[in-house]
Amino acid sequence: MNILVTGGAGYVGSHAASALRDAGLTPVTYDNLSRGHRELVRFGPLEEGDILDETRAVEVMNKYRPVAVMHFAAFAYVGESIEAPLDYYRNNFAGALSLLRAMQRCGIDRFVFSSTCATYGTPETQPMPETLPLAPINPYGRSKLMVEQALRDASAAHGLRSVSLRYFNACGAHPSGEIGERHDPETHLIPRALMAANGEIEALDVFGTDYPTPDGTAVRDYIHVCDLADAHVAALRYLENGGETTALNLGTGRGYSVREVIDATARVTGKMPACRYVGRRAGDPPMLVADARAAGRALGFAAKWTDLDAIIASAWVWYKKSA
Repeated sequence: MNILVTGGAGYVGSHAASALRDAGLTPVTYDNLSRGHRELVRFGPLEEGDILDETRAVEVMNKYRPVAVMHFAAFAYVGESIEAPLDYYRNNFAGALSLLRAMQRCGIDRFVFSSTCATYGTPETQPMPETLPLAPINPYGRSKLMVEQALRDASAAHGLRSVSLRYFNACGAHPSGEIGERHDPETHLIPRALMAANGEIEALDVFGTDYPTPDGTAVRDYIHVCDLADAHVAALRYLENGGETTALNLGTGRGYSVREVIDATARVTGKMPACRYVGRRAGDPPMLVADARAAGRALGFAAKWTDLDAIIASAWVWYKKSA
């Protein structure tokens, strides 16, 4: 069976393609390569195209006849979304609508959506269950929530069934070293900590040391990208078995502080990353940790990568290979 993977040349999308291949399915990557990387497409065919191009999407769907779509193609920088909100709404929301219309024209009725915990905004409850109010505080989070709302409406009106996976901090790399995280610019904590440890950047900026957390630095739930990929395949199976439209958190249920990540990076690499301590960033909550029990019940999901050092070690292997 073919599965169309939009954004399959990106970080999470390429790992999902690997997991699909391992599950005996054929991932067909659909990517415009504006932010993806051709060399990460290793597990099935690549079709170049933009999610805003409905005609091209229909052409690819008619060629491969996928039974479902996994949608990863999106802009995903919070700061950039604040500076260029219309670009984010056009690409993330209008692009998703164009893709959904193409699916409707081709009779495809299963959709797994890469969403985000940014749909919650800054909740006070930790860990965060799906029952929390959805109140995103930036255009990136709002663009993802708009897609979730459109999916619920399409489910009611057209029978399109979907799973929106709200994941927390994606991290790590495939243990084979074949694929991993590659962003330009790179903004994520773990790869930047590795860059600082290796001297590629002068210092790692630590945003805030006065949070109400055990060591004063922000706490996040770091979920390994291979666990995310497996959860996407589980969501596909859930829909195959008649599952209804839903939205689920993906995380480990365990938070690590920025300081803990820095210390783990030093243990893994043998080098302490140089750090520069600066003020808090606007809108950064002290703690974001997932309550992922609903994903356990619906998908049988449980994170396998729960040791921070092991997560960082997988990223370090990829970093050294790709540097």
